[in-house]
Amino acid sequence: MQLNHMIDLDQLKVSELRELIDLANSMRNNPWAYRESCRGKIMATLFYEPSTRTKMSFQTAMYRLGGEVVGFDNPQNTSVSKGESLKDTITVVSGYTDLIVMRNPREGAAAAAALYSRVPIINAGDGGHLHPTQTLTDLVTLFNEKGRLDHLCIGLCGDLIYGRTVHSLIKTMTRFEGNSFVLISTPELALPQYVKDVMDAAGCAYREVPSLEDALPDLDVLYMTRIQQERFANRSQYEEQKGVFILDEKKLERAKPDLKILHPLPRVDEIADGVDSDPRATYFRQTVYGMYARMALILTILQHSHIEADRKPFRSTHPYRCSNPNCITQTEPYLPHLFTEAGDMLTCAFCDGRTLI
Repeated sequence: MQLNHMIDLDQLKVSELRELIDLANSMRNNPWAYRESCRGKIMATLFYEPSTRTKMSFQTAMYRLGGEVVGFDNPQNTSVSKGESLKDTITVVSGYTDLIVMRNPREGAAAAAALYSRVPIINAGDGGHLHPTQTLTDLVTLFNEKGRLDHLCIGLCGDLIYGRTVHSLIKTMTRFEGNSFVLISTPELALPQYVKDVMDAAGCAYREVPSLEDALPDLDVLYMTRIQQERFANRSQYEEQKGVFILDEKKLERAKPDLKILHPLPRVDEIADGVDSDPRATYFRQTVYGMYARMALILTILQHSHIEADRKPFRSTHPYRCSNPNCITQTEPYLPHLFTEAGDMLTCAFCDGRTLI
């Protein structure tokens, strides 16, 4: 497969996703066979937002492949604090390294970075938009824990509006036959319409419900998420949603014996500590699968990327700007105005935000 950047798993065919899963499992079963695969390669981790698992799993993955890692986890300690643009940061860092892994609070930031990078960009989370490598982690987890990726009833609970892991997972799981979804949230945290449109286009059944307890008996997979305080405009809005959905041992009595409970972590209070000892709790094993998933992605993208040495900047004369206030185009004004058009609706090529003409 040719893979220049990993911005969204939509870039890959289902057969290519299966190749990555198979490679991750090969690495998991025989890690020593890959210990020199990236010898001499350097990966940059540019994390504009806090991270534990994603950052450390990427770093560990690269070290296990024999490569080296540079980067930052606090933009205040870099030239970003002096006002350096994303374009300039990426242009410079891509001259030093072979691969860039980036997390940024602005939606569409990874797609924007890919316009100016001389090396592959991997999206490690862009605001509340997407998190493709977490979804790759989830695919490896489900394949190993459930034995299949199709004909699953998947419940997603908690923060569905800002949950980038939820958006990426749903978009990908619609591509496997027979999957259905139960969306468990408050009205304020409901799934964005553009993700519902993906399910509709794929012909996937889904329903929205307010009760975790009532949904549990039907589920093959439960994907819990925390309410993300950092995405709310103010503390009071967060407090209104905090603690609405909590999975505990009592609720689990209604669930199937082969249910698999996933969580992208960190958790706050949405899964009681007592659930950890339940054999259905999969979230800590999920973090280990994630390291091998990222090893597979790193090796594949370094072997199969073909990026031109001199990228010519995009220019756009489109008169409209994205209306999403958290889109990367709001803070990086030099970016081109890139949209797909459908009638009187424009969809931003960076963040999937929608703007009426």
